[in-house]
Amino acid sequence: MIKNIETNDASPNKEVTLPKLSAAVAKKASILVVDDEVLVGEVIREWLKLDGYDCDFATGVSAAQEMFQRKNYQLLISDITMPGGSGIELLVQVKQSYPDLAVVMATAVDDRDTAKKALALGADGYVIKPFHMNEFLINIANILEKKRLAMESYKYEKILEEKVRDRTAEVRRREEEIALRLISATGCRDGETGEHIKRMGLYSVAIATALGWDQEEIDCIKMGAPMHDVGKIGIPDDVLQKPCSLSPEEFEVIREHPRIGATLLGGSDIPLLQMAVDIALCHHEKWDGTGYPCGLSGKDIPEAARIVAIVDVYDALCHDRVYRAKPYNEAEVLAIMDGKRGSHFDPEMYDCFRDLLPNIRKIRQDFADPRSVDVD
Repeated sequence: MIKNIETNDASPNKEVTLPKLSAAVAKKASILVVDDEVLVGEVIREWLKLDGYDCDFATGVSAAQEMFQRKNYQLLISDITMPGGSGIELLVQVKQSYPDLAVVMATAVDDRDTAKKALALGADGYVIKPFHMNEFLINIANILEKKRLAMESYKYEKILEEKVRDRTAEVRRREEEIALRLISATGCRDGETGEHIKRMGLYSVAIATALGWDQEEIDCIKMGAPMHDVGKIGIPDDVLQKPCSLSPEEFEVIREHPRIGATLLGGSDIPLLQMAVDIALCHHEKWDGTGYPCGLSGKDIPEAARIVAIVDVYDALCHDRVYRAKPYNEAEVLAIMDGKRGSHFDPEMYDCFRDLLPNIRKIRQDFADPRSVDVD
């Protein structure tokens, strides 16, 4: 803080030697000086121009506001007490519109409370009139340099954040590709296609997004949903690939695939695999408690599994399966599923699925099986 230093020995024509710091500051910085005392404002403007800055002068808040509309400034130097609007009011206004602007408040009153208020509102400096030219210019150079360094640091942090985000996205993309290829390999045993696996993830993402899940959970269900039937790897071929209805004994065998899948995926502290366990174990549970393997009902069924239960039935009915002569058309599929709202499916979640049907249908179009029926 600069205070109680006279200006009469520091006229605009007096030669001044400034430290290297001032020379390091970008001399083309544009500065606006606001003061209702014309002589004081013009003297400050001349000092700044002599030091290499682009400087303008306004005699009040209204004039300053007009000048901000016409020009970009890097620094505002404003008196506090002025008729027609105070410098504190101007500070609040410009900080809202130009958050990166550096602001120095200048006043003839050495008031600690006012200084604290100005700094709390975003001022970068507070100087007391009268002040000596040398110290004033050094103070201005310091403030501009600090602002420049802060901006450089902010930009650097943003660049790093973007690089980390891009790198994370690339790693996740590779992980997804590896996982999808491995899951597709298990699907070869029961005739399910790689497109089915992709659809399951994308259907689930659409519903989870509409339900307001956070991004980490959405990323997890995108990969967890395709793992729903991974337990079928432990089901014998003569049961898994039987081209007709299963006997009661065979059906009991197939009903074991959720437990097998949960066992294969279990024991990890990775959130994706933890969600995948819930999906693999519970995607055949029903809202009314008549599902398998645990007989869970209502909201005791994990939310991710309730989502997958809906999209798994939808996708299975719309496409060829080894145990069915031909797929249903979508109208038939929806008629069947509508009848299971509140018994098989979580009713609110099913309503969300129904609302998203145009999105769901587009996913089915974009990732269609070669033998799929028309979506109409």
